[in-house]
Amino acid sequence: MEYDIAAIIQGYAQGYFLMADDYGGLGWYGSRDRTLIPLDDRFRYPKSLQRVLNQERFTVAINRDFPAVVAGCANRETTWISGELKEIYQLLYQHGYAFSFETWQGDELAGGILGIAIAGAFIGESMFYRIPEGSKVAMVKLVERLRQKQFVLFDAQMMNPHLARFGAYRIRDKEYQALLQKALKSPCNFK
Repeated sequence: MEYDIAAIIQGYAQGYFLMADDYGGLGWYGSRDRTLIPLDDRFRYPKSLQRVLNQERFTVAINRDFPAVVAGCANRETTWISGELKEIYQLLYQHGYAFSFETWQGDELAGGILGIAIAGAFIGESMFYRIPEGSKVAMVKLVERLRQKQFVLFDAQMMNPHLARFGAYRIRDKEYQALLQKALKSPCNFK
């Protein structure tokens, strides 16, 4: 199947995101409120994670094994990442929009975050871990990178207890759209 990459990026740039439904059909979704990961001093994490970071058990990589991160994110009992969406992520990766931000322990993939970067907006699609703390370390290191690259927005889409531990917060769609437009005017480069 052929996909229109420009149209897909335009959909994300308008604040929508792709998800497969329970029957595998792919569609665009929006939300009345969005969950953001703070890129300022509101970002936080558990003290126990600081010990893990100090031990330097994990190394960080970008796109070292993009397909494995997509597979890891999709590998759950119920997933919204269908086979078709995996193909789309692969195409977005090939066109320089989709990224896997990974943690490694030696030669083993420990965890990762799958996301789409458009100008100064990073849209987190999913995360997973194979080794405890792998995805948490990826989150801390990803926020460091987004700050360094002067990103405006880290969109986590939907709140969950795991994200709340990092200071994630909700904003109304109107605020989100204004922040997204500001982010899209910021000439950031994730890589």
